[in-house]
Amino acid sequence: MERTSATRLRKAVARPVATDVNGRQMHNKILLALPNNEYTAIFSKLQFVSLPTPTVLNEVAEPIKFAFFLNEGLASILSITADGKSVEVGLCGREGFVGVPLTAGFHSSPTRVIMQVGGSGFRLATKDLLVALRECPQLATGLQRFAQEVALQSSQVAACNRLHEVDERLARWLLMSQDRLGGDVVPLTQEFLAHMLGTRRASVTVAAGILQKAGLITHTRGAVKIESRTRLEGAACECYRIMTEQIRRWHSEAS
Repeated sequence: MERTSATRLRKAVARPVATDVNGRQMHNKILLALPNNEYTAIFSKLQFVSLPTPTVLNEVAEPIKFAFFLNEGLASILSITADGKSVEVGLCGREGFVGVPLTAGFHSSPTRVIMQVGGSGFRLATKDLLVALRECPQLATGLQRFAQEVALQSSQVAACNRLHEVDERLARWLLMSQDRLGGDVVPLTQEFLAHMLGTRRASVTVAAGILQKAGLITHTRGAVKIESRTRLEGAACECYRIMTEQIRRWHSEAS
């Protein structure tokens, strides 16, 4: 079914917007930013795939067989300890891709990347990506720039988890998720949030209660609705502002 959809999708491509067989638009910003010649060259190698929760896109210490350009949904980049515990060190949505080590010539993943909110994406075999990196300079530059954004996330989130209170970190995480998903509702459970924030579920419950009591969010089973984006930004720690301002600065430097 996925192959059929991908075939029809390729035939339906028209710049600047591509749609799949169901009429859904392509949203991946890296792909949409490519010049026509590179877009055409890479698109013939892509396979449109459904990515439900909790699809694992990359696994720790295992070969990276595919790169994924996310179209919809949200992927978590997780650092895994020897005892199996995990903490989130980054997020990826339609602004980026999964398979960052490939841009530096590496073939294994140091992290687990898992779909946290189900969606879809365009899958590209590693061998085809490596060819594209040599033949498509704009694509190579776009992936290298996104790799820097992932590195920024990892370093800032590490500081955030050490220095800031859980409610501030939760506000930061919700803002980052909304940036990548759009809309006001982030589907998730408290247990999953505890894993993402590297804390106990009870602490997440308290933190969510603080934000809800302040009227910033409405927390129901399996989802969080953001009621006031502006006030939520005020409740978040400085890490969200640091990351967004730096990324905005980089984008202006590249334009």
